[in-house]
This record gives sequence, structure tokens and C-alpha cells, in this order.
Amino acid sequence: MRVLGVVDTDSYAKWGAALLDRMPSGWRRDLTVLANPLAPSAPQLRTALAGTRFATDSIAPSPLDAIVDRIVGEQPEVVLLSLHGPAVRVVIRAVTSRTARRPVFVSGLPGISIPATRKALTFRSQTDLLVLHSTQEVEAFGRLAGRMELRQDFALATLPFLPARAERPPGSEIVFAAQAIVPRPLEHRLALLGWLAETARRHPDTPVVIKLRAAAGEQQTHPEKHAYDDLLRGLADRPPNLVVSHGPMSEHLARARGLVTVSSTAAIEAAAMGVPALVLRDFGVRPALINPVFVGSGLLGDRDDLRAARFSAPDDGWLERNYLHPPSAEDWVPAIEALVARRALGPLPLRPAYRPPRGGPLRRAWDRKRVLGPHDRSVLGTVVLVPGLPARAALLAWRRARKRLRTAGLRTAGRATGARSAARAERP
Repeated sequence: MRVLGVVDTDSYAKWGAALLDRMPSGWRRDLTVLANPLAPSAPQLRTALAGTRFATDSIAPSPLDAIVDRIVGEQPEVVLLSLHGPAVRVVIRAVTSRTARRPVFVSGLPGISIPATRKALTFRSQTDLLVLHSTQEVEAFGRLAGRMELRQDFALATLPFLPARAERPPGSEIVFAAQAIVPRPLEHRLALLGWLAETARRHPDTPVVIKLRAAAGEQQTHPEKHAYDDLLRGLADRPPNLVVSHGPMSEHLARARGLVTVSSTAAIEAAAMGVPALVLRDFGVRPALINPVFVGSGLLGDRDDLRAARFSAPDDGWLERNYLHPPSAEDWVPAIEALVARRALGPLPLRPAYRPPRGGPLRRAWDRKRVLGPHDRSVLGTVVLVPGLPARAALLAWRRARKRLRTAGLRTAGRATGARSAARAERP
């Protein structure tokens, strides 16, 4: 069986390469990087591919048209679309416009995916299989697909970049897994930086490492507005043992005394390596912080735990339901094999897109231009960019205004309800 993995951002490159690596040894597996504005830099790609068969400097980003030419020419049975959502939709359109005998399309999400989101399913609605990584994820996405009246098949795999679970002697470093958008507000990020600095001062013989995903000028799956290395330069009285580092997370965890995060998948990597962790709840536990999944894990704590360098091992029952299930529970390989067997009997019908956006060819050209940026040199893409950018800006402004009005309305209604309740309570 031939499998071609198409990846784009740093996190999707890490996930896609690792999943390809976990596929049966008899399958022929190749990897290519989609040229687009979010593509990882060479150092990011080396970090993402570390430990896999693709750990090389020879993989350069390829234009979409070249990738489609390769798929049409080589006819792989499976194409793994390890891409952010809008790119999945664009690549599927490009491939199916060129060949009637399309490959099996497999996609997935590169980390913690609770809560399940409509966007994740909408962009991947035409894939044949969505790979998830916990029994809770499979159940949550299944329920959501039912509410959306969307037909989608799911399969369970272990997060492919997790090492085999093992106990290990404690290391010497406190590692903070930084995230691009969690927490998002500047004041929260400054507070977190202050807590890390205080931890470093209280434990002067312990390196406190801020592990970053990107250096200055590098892209990530999600844009980062307030980078920790920039904020650190403005920190007064920075302790010498508070440092910034890059590189594979697995290498940092191998030296870690404990891991601290707000919601990073690194907490699951730490659990697999026997490294105790701390998931900070100081900013709340809610979907926007991607941390409700940690309720019941035994890992939630606060800034006082960080200052005291108190870390915990996760609850075994929670782990079995969340990312470290038994290998016997996995079904993603048989699911792919079954789809390939169906393809061998004749062309697979392409699933309909869920609520496809209106606009026909012009909208499809706009979607392609937004995903590929300057790597899309089509005439139609250039044409739609001129009116499309101001129109999109106006739409986003309208949506923001509508959200503010809705929020203000809810607050007014809440105050009115509270006033009525208080009035009733005061009645004799």
C-alpha cells in the first residue's frame, strides 16, 4: 500500500510524520510539505520530524499543483491530509478536480481535541476517515457529528508522537510548555511569566525552561501575538536560571523534573514519559483554554503549586480514557485497510461538503488564495483578492459588532433577571 502524507504547519508536520511512522512496515510511506504561509521553517521542520524516518534536511515545501501532479501520477491508495482545516478542503478540491480515481482521504487533529468543534468537522467533512486519540474524543466528535447530521467515520489511534509509557528517574529542569494562543490576553501572559520568574528565584539551582514552538519570524499553526521571548526581554530582574529554549519536546522532557502548562498536549507526553506535571487553572477551566479535558486528571493546580514546584502524576483511570488507552483499543489501521479495499472495487464517491460556502468558482479561488497566499499564482486567485480582502474585513467587523451587541444584550437581560429575583425575594 502506498501512502503520501501532506503536511503544512509545525504541529501538523509533527503529527503527520509520527502517524506515518506508526503505520505498518509493509506500507510505502512518503511525506511532502505544502508550500503556504504557515509552512514551518527548516529548523522547525527538523524539530517536527525528529525521531521519525523523515528526519532529514532534504524535504522542501512543494506547490499545491506539484503535489496534485504527484498524486495523479503515482496514484497512492491513501493520502494523509495532516493540514489545518482550510487547507484540507483546498487540497481535496484540487485532487478531485484532476482525477476520478481519487485516493482514500485520511485526516486528523494533532493534539488535544476536546472540546469537539464544528469547524474541525466542517473543514474535514469530505475526508473518508478522521483519526482521533482518545475514547472521549471519539465519543464527543460522534455526538457532534450526529447533531450536525453529518456522516463521518472516526478511528482511534494513540497520539503517534508519544513514547512508550515508562517510569524514569526525575530530571533537573522545570519545563514550561508555551502555547501560541493559550492564554491569549497580554496581562495573563505577563502574569504567567512573573510566576515562572518567581519560581526560578525560589529554586535558584533549578533551570526553569520556557520551551517555545517558534523563533522570531517563524510561523505556527496559530499566530502568536505576545511571544514569551519578547516579553522576557522586558522583564526586570530576570533570574539567570529562567531561560528560553526550542527543540523537540521529548528532549526537554527527558531532562525534566516537572512540566507546567495551561493546556498543552505536552502534558500527555509527560505522562507517557513518567514526568509529573502541573496544569494551571488560574485563568479558568473552559473550552477557550482547551483545558476542560484535564478535569479529573489530578493535574490541575495553581500558581502556588508552581512556585512550590509541586507536580503530580495523572490519575490512571483518567489516562485510560484520555490518550493512554490500551493498544488493543486502536482501530485506525483496520479502518484504513477497509477503505482501501473498498477503493479497489471501484472509485470511491466523494462525500458532500458540509454546508459548502456560496460563491462557486470565485469562492473556491478565494479559499485557495487564502490558504496558499503568494504560493498561489493563479490568475483567478489574484483577481478575487482585490475585492475579497476589504469584503472579508467588513464581514469580520460586522461579526465582531454583532457579538458585542449580543454580549451586551445578555448582560442587560442578566441584570434585569437579577433585579426581578431580588424584588421577589423582598416581597412579604
